[in-house]
Amino acid sequence: MSFNSRGFYAAVVILAVAIDQCIKYLVETELAMHVQVEVLPFLALFRTHNTGIAFSMFSDLSGVALIVLTLGVVGVVTWIALRTDEDHRLARLGFALIVGGALGNLIDRVWHGYVIDYILFHLPTWSFAIFNLADAFISVGAALVILQEFIVWRRSRGSSAQ
Repeated sequence: MSFNSRGFYAAVVILAVAIDQCIKYLVETELAMHVQVEVLPFLALFRTHNTGIAFSMFSDLSGVALIVLTLGVVGVVTWIALRTDEDHRLARLGFALIVGGALGNLIDRVWHGYVIDYILFHLPTWSFAIFNLADAFISVGAALVILQEFIVWRRSRGSSAQ
């Protein structure tokens, strides 16, 4: 399976979902709710349930609405990914990570009615939103898409200057 094949990107999606769900299973079965377990001075495990999406946005929407919204996002991102040039490998990998992360959170929402979050970055006087690996996949995926666009922009700018 080559890096350019659709099978490779499908495998990335499946692997992202599988890793996310395995970790969430361990968190749900082994980590007490709302108990902070320090890993590093700035990183802790903290199990909580998120009924919204990123940063608890849209938590007032029904579960069905959030499921439909997530399916719509997955559909649009997949559609864009399938139309992305094969040589835009970073963007295609990014889209696969976005879809894998979104599907991981979608499984939670359908199965539990909420998303399992457990990663907390913090300082003594500040803490970041609690999130999960699926959220990290989505963020890294988006960063890869942006990086690819920046690379394409720089190349086109360099070639037009000559």
